[in-house]
Amino acid sequence: MESYGTILKRSREEKNIDRDTVARETSMTVECIRGLEEEDTSVFPGEPYMVGFLRNYAEYLGVNPDTVMALYRSKAIQESPVPDGLFVKHKSSRFLPIVIGAAIFAVAAAALVILIISKSSHANKNGSVVVAQDMGSKTYELTDKPFEKRLFRGDKIVYPSEKGKIILTVSDTLTSFGLDTPVGTLRTDLAEEAELDVDGDAKGDIIVYVSDISSTEANRGAEVRMLVRRKDSDMLAIDENAIEDVSQNSLSPQRHPQTVIFEDNRAYPFTVNASFRGPCEFRYRVDRKRSSENYFTNGEVVMMTANNGVRVWMSNGNTVKFTVIADTKSYDLEIGKAGQVLVEDIKWVRDSEGKYRLVVVELD
Repeated sequence: MESYGTILKRSREEKNIDRDTVARETSMTVECIRGLEEEDTSVFPGEPYMVGFLRNYAEYLGVNPDTVMALYRSKAIQESPVPDGLFVKHKSSRFLPIVIGAAIFAVAAAALVILIISKSSHANKNGSVVVAQDMGSKTYELTDKPFEKRLFRGDKIVYPSEKGKIILTVSDTLTSFGLDTPVGTLRTDLAEEAELDVDGDAKGDIIVYVSDISSTEANRGAEVRMLVRRKDSDMLAIDENAIEDVSQNSLSPQRHPQTVIFEDNRAYPFTVNASFRGPCEFRYRVDRKRSSENYFTNGEVVMMTANNGVRVWMSNGNTVKFTVIADTKSYDLEIGKAGQVLVEDIKWVRDSEGKYRLVVVELD
């Protein structure tokens, strides 16, 4: 069986593309391309970078990335040292009968549970089987931190409004996510990010994102992320000293290109959602707090809420889509090319006239 490096190199040569051309069109270095074709992992700073570049290169060449990744994983397993315990010949245990007895007991218990569940199910008027609920509904309380759970019908969400706690009840987890609120049932579709007004004051209270929901099985629930939107009274959290005065900025716009997202006569907290459509090593820092880093892949989302600014690092800019939400307005942001390593600031700045701008700044 051919190795993944051989497949990549042959595919490139069949298309009469040299490594310099690949590097120019993918934003990968020639050394990285050589490392992929020669299966030299030492040129990459870590496996997440290696995996991201490998998948991107396969897609660029029109090679099935799943096949390439399977060959890479297979080679990695073969080259891994075999644990010493596999070479030890274990003696027969005198407790073997006890182990066998415990296994038989576990199988019998599982069969009994299945039998009870099957009897507790019942047929509706149309003759279809309705699965009985097993654990009942749960109650969760929202705070100022992002909330992420798989929710089911009947689950309750406690929203801490200024007038007291408001109970929100999950009413639908089929095709769309439904929440019963004092102002009626509010719905959010799959992959949609919605700002919900749950207390009827014509202002958004909760930002809801649905990352997984079934169109055929309501009992699967829905994977939901929620974030309490800060009210105007929270605007005092803005640190004016941390807002950059661009009239005195030593970093010129020519060196650091800027994209203006919003302009206003004041600064206020904003949310940045990073949605991943491929493997990426991703690090971020909100305001002046400690940075967080992790490896993300297709379908995952990171929600960041900042008062002044967010700095993000990414190993593959083309795999991340950003949505910036501020004062009920949203802005979709596409950054980078395939394989491009980027550092970006999304932050408030102030000009010489006292105006505030929320900008995206590409750093070196």
